Amino acid sequence: MRMTDQRRVIARVLQDASDHPDVDELYRRASTVDSNISISTVYRTVKLFEDAGIIEKHEFRDGRARYEPIPDEHHDHLIDVTSGDVIEFRNARIEALQEEIARELGYRIVDHRLELYAVPIDPKDKT
Repeated sequence: MRMTDQRRVIARVLQDASDHPDVDELYRRASTVDSNISISTVYRTVKLFEDAGIIEKHEFRDGRARYEPIPDEHHDHLIDVTSGDVIEFRNARIEALQEEIARELGYRIVDHRLELYAVPIDPKDKT
């Protein structure tokens, strides 16, 4: 793929993101770096990066596609449904249990995605 200056800006914005921005947010951030970037350029670039396996698309039930660079290491997501915050986490026990379940069913996991949707615990709630 040819890396134009605008694609480089969008790639840098994605790489520097500590969250999982949607296209509108990517556009907002990229256009502060290069005011000539259009929203359609961001849409086309995101699709190109996704098709090339550079970024991963997530749909966290909030009605918008969000993106992150393909991670070096697997991680899962916990989504706070009240704020929309996405928390990345790794848990060896969950990973081992998934492997165990697949093995018991006669399978070997080749890929998976775990998304937990949650609300913060009220400190007054004792359960």
